[in-house]
Amino acid sequence: MHSARERESAPPTGRAVASHRGGRQYRSSHRRGRPRRRRRRYLVGMLVAAGLLGSAAFFLDGARSDASSGAPRPRSTAHITPTPTPTPTPTPTPTPTPTPTPTRIDVPSTGTGTFVTARASGAKVGRGSHLLRYVVQVETGLDISPAQAANEIADILAALRGWTHNGVSSFQLVSAGEPYDLKVKIATPGTADALCWAGIHQDTQGEYNCEIRNGVVVNLKRWVKGSPTFNGPIHDYRALIINHEMGHFLGHTHMTCAGPGQLAPVMMQQIKGLHGCIANAWPYDKSGQFVSGPHMP
Repeated sequence: MHSARERESAPPTGRAVASHRGGRQYRSSHRRGRPRRRRRRYLVGMLVAAGLLGSAAFFLDGARSDASSGAPRPRSTAHITPTPTPTPTPTPTPTPTPTPTPTRIDVPSTGTGTFVTARASGAKVGRGSHLLRYVVQVETGLDISPAQAANEIADILAALRGWTHNGVSSFQLVSAGEPYDLKVKIATPGTADALCWAGIHQDTQGEYNCEIRNGVVVNLKRWVKGSPTFNGPIHDYRALIINHEMGHFLGHTHMTCAGPGQLAPVMMQQIKGLHGCIANAWPYDKSGQFVSGPHMP
C-alpha cells in the first residue's frame, strides 16, 4: 500500500487513466480551451470593428492622416474652377455740358486800312423811286463776318420805322463786283479817323462815325460796344448808327432834343448827350410820325 503521499504521486492505473482522460481530464481540458476561443473571437471582433470604423472614417472624411508623416492625404483629385463673382460695371458719370461762352469781338485801336467786300445781296426794300444800292465792307483782320454785318444792315434799312417809310427812298444790298451807289465801311477807330478826316476834314477822335462823299464810315468801337447814353440792345444802337449816317447821305442835318421826355431825333448826336430826350434809333415813331427837333447850326 502506498502512503497518502505516495498515492498522490503514484501514476494512475488504467481505469483511472481512462477516467482521468475521458472525464475529469477532458473537462479540465475543455475549460482551458474555452477562454482561448473567446480571446480569438474577441480579437476577430476587434479587427472587424476596427476595419469598419476605418472604412467609415474614410468615407466620412474622405482621407486619413498618414501616421508616419502626419501629412493629410488629398480629399479629391478633381479640379473645380470657382465661379467668378461678376464685377459690377460702374455707371459712367455724365459729362456736364459746358456753358457756351459769349463771342468776344476784339477792338484794336487801328487796323490794316484795307477792306473786304461782303458777298451778300438782297432784294430792293421800300417803294420809293430814289434807289440807293450799297455794298458793305469790313476792314481785314477783324472778328466780324462781312456777310453777317451786311445782312444786319439790310434788316435795319428794311425796317418799317426806317427811312423807307418816307415813301421816297429805297435801298438794295449788292454783292462784291456789282454796281453800287455807296459803301458802308466798318473800320477800326484809327482807320475811321483817317477816312473821316480825308473825306470831310472832321476829327472823329477815335470815337465817332461819319458820312463821307461816297459812303458811310462806322467806327468798330461803336458797332461793338454801343454808347453809354443808349440803354438798349446792341442791335438797336447799330440801327441808330446806320439810320443817322444814312440820313446824312439823304440830305438831313443834325437836330437836337425837342423837349424833355420826347424821343430823341435819329439825326441828333445822342452819344454827346440826350438833353432830357429818350434814346431812339428810328427816324419814325410807332405811329409813323417823323421824329424831329430843332436843327443845329
